[in-house]
Amino acid sequence: MNTSAIQAQQFEQEVAAGERFEFGENWRRFLSVLNEERIVEAEQSLKAMLGATSLTGKTFVDIGNGSGLFSLAATRLDAARVHSFDYDPSSVGCAMELKRRYAPVSAHWTIERGSALDQTYLSGLGQWDVVYSWGVLHHTGDMWRALANVAPLVKDGGLLFVSIYNDQGDLSRYWKRVKKLYNSWPLLRVPLYGAFLLWRFGRGAMLDLVRLRNPLRRYLGYQSNRGMSVTHDLRDWLGGYPFEVAKPEEVFSFFQQRGFRLNCLKTCRGTEGCNEFVFAKAGKL
Repeated sequence: MNTSAIQAQQFEQEVAAGERFEFGENWRRFLSVLNEERIVEAEQSLKAMLGATSLTGKTFVDIGNGSGLFSLAATRLDAARVHSFDYDPSSVGCAMELKRRYAPVSAHWTIERGSALDQTYLSGLGQWDVVYSWGVLHHTGDMWRALANVAPLVKDGGLLFVSIYNDQGDLSRYWKRVKKLYNSWPLLRVPLYGAFLLWRFGRGAMLDLVRLRNPLRRYLGYQSNRGMSVTHDLRDWLGGYPFEVAKPEEVFSFFQQRGFRLNCLKTCRGTEGCNEFVFAKAGKL
């Protein structure tokens, strides 16, 4: 049995055992609301964090491509080569669908199945100018090993863009139990999601009313957040398992010890979201 078949079997077993959320199925539904405005927002967020107006002449690897949106954004920003891979077969399918829709003749965008925990696979990818993995490595089941595995993919002078869930201590441990429950008991998913929506929207609405703001504004304009969709992001958060977290200083120290310097940091200001990091490997991009 080849590696891909083994991973497929393992993935199915993990989902059946309630040990893994089917991220790709959520992203497949997201594609129904994807439009030009969301794609442009994704491009803008990528340019802002990387500090670049384009990716002309640069190579870009998307680790855990999810919907494929940021692989598409890199392609449209004129990256010389884009490579997408994901452990979830439906996420691989999403990237293929976006390529079919928006870049069908591109020979510079390749897509396949792979895992950030598979060192044999990663060693065959070579090195890249931009290594991108947003909100992925904390879902592998072995976050620190995954972070260590992706570091060698960055060329000297290249950039590593990762985002990792913020460690909130006891609250993070609570959410881990909720996520495990969501995946282990399918009959509870609808009521859990309904309760989560009421809590999330209700909390946000109360905060906005106290601040004399329109409570609908944060949701109606949500696509300005990297081109994402609020309902799909909330389902991703509630179901997202495996689930690991880290303090910003832990991620900073981890990569500093491996020869990286911090170029850009965007924190979630202590909430349950992701902290975003752009590290540069020794040299100048």
